[in-house]
Amino acid sequence: MRNHAATALTALAVALLAAGEAQAADAAAADQSGVGDIIVTAQRRQQSVQDVSIAISVIDGSKLAQRGVGNVNQLQYQTPSLEIVPAFGGGQPQFRLRGVGFEDYATNNTPTVGVYVDDVAYPVPVATQGVLFDIDRVEVLRGPQGTLYGRNTTGGAINFVTRKPTDHVSTGADLEYGRFGQFRLEGYLSGPITDTLKIRLSGVRESGGGFQHNRTTGEHLGDADRLFGRGVIEWTPAAGVDVTLNVHGGRDKSESTGLNLIGEDMISGIPADTSIRDTGWGFDPAFAKLAGVAPGDKPHRDNHSWGTSLNANIDLTDTLRLSSITAYDKLRRRELGDWDATAGNESNTFWGSNVQVFSQEVRLAPIHADRFTWVLGGYYSWQKIGETFLTDFTQSLGFYTDTSYTQRARSISGFGQGEYKLTDQITLIGGLRYEHERRTLRDFATAIIIPPSYNQPTFVDGDRNTSLNEVTGKVGVEYHARPGLLFYANASRGVKSGGFTAYNSPQADQINAFKPEVLYAYEVGVKADVARTLRVNASGFYYDYRNQQVLGTVVDPVNGPIGRITNAPKSRIYGGELELEYRPFEGLRISQTAGYKNGNYVKYFDNDSTASYKDPNTGLWVAVPIDFKGKRLPFAHWSYGGSIDWTVPVGNYSIETEADYSYRSDTPSFLGAEFAVRRFWLANATLTLRSNDGWYVGVYGRNIFNEKYDLTRNYFLPSAPIAQPGRPATYGLRVGVHI
Repeated sequence: MRNHAATALTALAVALLAAGEAQAADAAAADQSGVGDIIVTAQRRQQSVQDVSIAISVIDGSKLAQRGVGNVNQLQYQTPSLEIVPAFGGGQPQFRLRGVGFEDYATNNTPTVGVYVDDVAYPVPVATQGVLFDIDRVEVLRGPQGTLYGRNTTGGAINFVTRKPTDHVSTGADLEYGRFGQFRLEGYLSGPITDTLKIRLSGVRESGGGFQHNRTTGEHLGDADRLFGRGVIEWTPAAGVDVTLNVHGGRDKSESTGLNLIGEDMISGIPADTSIRDTGWGFDPAFAKLAGVAPGDKPHRDNHSWGTSLNANIDLTDTLRLSSITAYDKLRRRELGDWDATAGNESNTFWGSNVQVFSQEVRLAPIHADRFTWVLGGYYSWQKIGETFLTDFTQSLGFYTDTSYTQRARSISGFGQGEYKLTDQITLIGGLRYEHERRTLRDFATAIIIPPSYNQPTFVDGDRNTSLNEVTGKVGVEYHARPGLLFYANASRGVKSGGFTAYNSPQADQINAFKPEVLYAYEVGVKADVARTLRVNASGFYYDYRNQQVLGTVVDPVNGPIGRITNAPKSRIYGGELELEYRPFEGLRISQTAGYKNGNYVKYFDNDSTASYKDPNTGLWVAVPIDFKGKRLPFAHWSYGGSIDWTVPVGNYSIETEADYSYRSDTPSFLGAEFAVRRFWLANATLTLRSNDGWYVGVYGRNIFNEKYDLTRNYFLPSAPIAQPGRPATYGLRVGVHI
């Protein structure tokens, strides 16, 4: 199986070469017509996406808006091999790209997939949940990234590139109103202030859209309430100098999406829900007081964020450019959740998080390069998280828990990558990175609170340390067989930081550090403009995973089984992607994408939490191990998607029709078959009348076949098996003007 991707790519290579030089002229002309050209900055310089020798998908910002993609989580339906799951339906995203992911509902650990906005990294996953607006494009890079980026990631990177100030005054607004009272208004104002100064102001307001109700009272749940803005100033005081200041912020006071019961609640006796629109919630007054919320509140968030970045590019000489990126971001998170989806108090939660991140990146690169192109860089990052996590278990276990801690992380790294053009057709690539990181967990404690007066602090020593000192790198080769036909092969080593399991627990062993994980990645691919109207890109990969970070079980001799993030010594993942774009004539565009991945543990022993037992003679717990060798890794094998766009000019107007669709196969769960997320299809469509004068009006439908599907299935306690449902069919009106 591991050789299937390489075999398929070899066959494809033969077919493409057989197309011969007769296609070369057509392929070279693709930037004037046909499939066209897309310029990206994935390798820290402007390039055609067809000249970038890594697997990358690019999504235009206007398409994101048209398809209703409002946050990073929804990107999983726009690109192959990407999954982003909201942990327990909350604000903590769990990223997985090509099967490389990390299941963790806490806030303090780094993701396997890096998220960047205008070159600024967001290393704390919950901080990526702001609204997407005024986006130029999104670049999704698959595979380890570290020799060109400030941060090191094993899964890949998602780069958001926002729209820049314009040379002429322009303004615009887009309004959307749809089913369930969903409202979105986005606008911008852009233009020059002086000959050397340009500005762009943009913002978005979202409200409504809640589709659920309380199964008992009928009370409505799920309305959005978000307001975000951004100001960008570009200053070019002299030739060879440009400085961009970005100031952004906003607040999110939205109600949460409720959870469904997928089985009977064993404590309350409430049967499984039969409609995705049914849910339930309820908060004890004493718990609400502890969390600082009202007893009658709905599950919701009250998050505030702001930040700023300064990007500067200075030509030191006629041949050398220095780039600097300085950034600071702050998030205040307050999130109230009901994880048992009932009016009972089996598992109600509250997160109070304060996140600060500062980073400084510098890069040096040639302005013009002939045979040798290179980048050298350095990166420093400092982050602090102060968090309180409250859980109400009074009906299931008889107490509350109050977990709190402070975590700091400092990282410094040097990185570089060079590309040497050995011949007109062959380019050699090499990159190297050294990184030092230190993480400290301080004052971790879980207090057990039994109303009305019992409060038992735990953890005599709640301090832990962990560090990272790693060298990673990349080697690769490109073969430009002819204009419009690129073959490539890469081998790289990526590392993800270790960390701490910061869950509520009275057991001190839980917070012991887990190790960094290492990924050896091997990839081959081809990018081909087969004809002026047809583009085919394909890639195959094999990942050798070492010390993969997984949620497992350790058995404390005194306290028994503990849920804790551990390391699986060895596992593997393999698969590939295929992306096709076809433009048979002007106005019609057809795209298709497919991704396949498979993986299993090669060496991993965990402990069976249900079979482990307390020895009656010693009174100590005895661990019962399980051998997971050969067990499938829990991710979907298949992803598939596509779109059809057809634009027909009619006088001073044009009629635009668009349909897009996506598929995800079954996602198994280590919790058992009941908690597997079943396969699903989603389809959307739009119809738009656009004027040459800059205005448009259109209608849309999303999930038009009303597919019933889940985003995640889980339980915090076995008494309440839950799922977060996806949105049902929605439809509405879009109008806008851009002048």
